[in-house]
Amino acid sequence: MSADALREPATILEVRSLSKRFGGMQAVNGCSLRIAAGSITGLIGPNGAGKSTVFTLISGFLRPDVGEILFDGHRIDGLPAHRVARLGLVRTFQTPRELRELSVLENLMMVPRPQFGESLVGVMLLGSRRVRREEQEIEKRALEVLRTVGLDHQARRRAADLSGGQKKLLEIARCMMCQPRLALLDEPTAGVNPSLINDLVEMIRLLHAGGVTIVIIEHNMNVVMRLCEHVIVLDRGEVMCEGTPEQIQRDERVLAAYLGSVP
Repeated sequence: MSADALREPATILEVRSLSKRFGGMQAVNGCSLRIAAGSITGLIGPNGAGKSTVFTLISGFLRPDVGEILFDGHRIDGLPAHRVARLGLVRTFQTPRELRELSVLENLMMVPRPQFGESLVGVMLLGSRRVRREEQEIEKRALEVLRTVGLDHQARRRAADLSGGQKKLLEIARCMMCQPRLALLDEPTAGVNPSLINDLVEMIRLLHAGGVTIVIIEHNMNVVMRLCEHVIVLDRGEVMCEGTPEQIQRDERVLAAYLGSVP
């Protein structure tokens, strides 16, 4: 076997001894984990295990009390969320945060940054023709993404009027529009009609096939087992165990605490 075959995949995200306390509650407690580039990794655990807080710390919406976060080898802990996103690390939320009064299409067109048309200097120097061309290119791409996720027929609809499942698809579409390197998906199938879960699973696979590393928080264990190559189990703010889905299914602690009788 060659040295290349034996080489471990590169680490795109590393969390070192991360901790966060809210008053008297220790939400994250010395959490350390690594995410391999190009993987789909599941982050599981019971309610209150600290999963969403870990996502919020990684994505820059909160600052850790202690610990380091490295994205592609560079520290990002302490950076605000918009700077983390510009580096290519984005997240979705368990409750979708669509721009409610804008159309579905406009929600996607707001994603690309920076845009030439947002620069006053750019408009003054080269005029509005380039701005219009840029907007046309963004709209074309947004419509292509909406076709990919099956929302093209909803393009002109107000985002607030979408169903819960459609809003989750819109979240995936916004990730696709960002073209990130790493996407943190927080319970993408929670509260979704069972008939749409398969669509969401396929969209996550498409996002991954586009070169995006994915970390997914998900309570639907069948979804985790279908999607994930590696699973990390969080308990009381720290990593309890990790392994392949098959290994996690056989781990007695996980079976007793989280998975029950998943086939």
